[in-house]
Amino acid sequence: MKFRKFGKALLISALSAGVVLGVSSCIQSYSVGYLYITGTVTGQTGSNGIVSGYKIEHNTGQLTQIDGLPVSTGGANPVRAVLISGSRFLYVLNRGVNANGTANCSGTPTTSPNTVCNGSNIEAFVVGGNGILTPQATYYTQGLNPFRMIADSSGNYLMVLDHDAPLDNGLTTTAACQTLFSTAGCGDITIFKIDSTTGRLSPINNNQYSGQYILNGPALAYFPVPANPIDFVLTGSDVIALSGTPTAGDSAYPFAYSASSGQLTITSNVAQTLNIHQATGLVMAGGMLYVMDNEAPSSNPTAATSMIIPYTVGSSGNLQAQTVGQIADDPTLANPSWLLVEAKSKYLYVANQGNNVTGTNSPASGITGYYITNSPAFQLSFTTPSTFGSGSGPQCIVEDPSSQYIFTANYTDSTVTGSVIDPNSGVLTTMRVASKYTLTGKPTWCLVDGRTN
Repeated sequence: MKFRKFGKALLISALSAGVVLGVSSCIQSYSVGYLYITGTVTGQTGSNGIVSGYKIEHNTGQLTQIDGLPVSTGGANPVRAVLISGSRFLYVLNRGVNANGTANCSGTPTTSPNTVCNGSNIEAFVVGGNGILTPQATYYTQGLNPFRMIADSSGNYLMVLDHDAPLDNGLTTTAACQTLFSTAGCGDITIFKIDSTTGRLSPINNNQYSGQYILNGPALAYFPVPANPIDFVLTGSDVIALSGTPTAGDSAYPFAYSASSGQLTITSNVAQTLNIHQATGLVMAGGMLYVMDNEAPSSNPTAATSMIIPYTVGSSGNLQAQTVGQIADDPTLANPSWLLVEAKSKYLYVANQGNNVTGTNSPASGITGYYITNSPAFQLSFTTPSTFGSGSGPQCIVEDPSSQYIFTANYTDSTVTGSVIDPNSGVLTTMRVASKYTLTGKPTWCLVDGRTN
């Protein structure tokens, strides 16, 4: 009898252990996605590019370095990276550096030898198991000084924005660009067809132009855009190019985009003036096009030094300003670099690089948080609190695939920082595990991949 009681006790203990183990297996940690970060190697001349990568742990957001990374980007000064649909291929855009290897290249080779883009290219990678990246091939844009890159939603075409159109066919002469956009000089967009099987890129020709703009010349291998481009975005059936200077002001130019051929067609030769002078970028998120600007609005010069301006995209790519108008950034922060609408479209977060100035009252870097309300439509109002810490000089901001965490890659202090999103308030709080990770070099861009096989 005693033996049977003892046996029952053992059986109950075993069952209890099984339950505990079962519960443990249900909350077992796993990788919810990968975080990739482009940057440069610290302490090396020429701004040699690298891609770092981390596994994102589901339960805590902890980052663990992917085996075999970082890996070289095959060029200098990487500024953008794109994963095409299916996450099979990753493309890194290397902007290149001047002849001294000390700064971004700009202008054209005829202006100064220091403006030549050394190490400027696109490096293609195959994304393998456990997030490993394997270099595949190197490609080059048609123009000079490439600095922005996007892919269409189908993963069929890759677009690169070059600051300066190539010196061929006479198109970059003042007369030709004046005819197209009323600007002295042109930038360009190089468009590549992506092979869905191999990921290889093939530049496509511009079928739009004939003798109307080019006399006795071959078809262009690029698509001209107005001079001094700042950024561009694909909105579905339209590409919007943002262009301008602090003196002349910033304007938007729409192009019709064909998803079947990759062709761009000028919708209007007339610029849409935005009445701003320090635009830093465009982001399409949550059905809205947001223009980021680093200046006080003319109607209120004492307001924040940066602001966000929401638009909807109308017919022929025309931007429709919202009744809420210009939305001020937090006055303690400045120089918005990127913004993110989280997965449920309840909150919007802006990464601010800060201004490179000294003084206790100088606008700093960090994250601004907003509620998104629909009365009036797409109204933004500050969360409480309205600012959240990041590393110094965030270049980008991303949400993990499980919609729990936000990460920024921070140029000034060479770090990645992570925060937990409160789904009820939008407030960002410190992770329970390490929330700051030191990078090998200076980061320039980041993206996440939800495929973890």
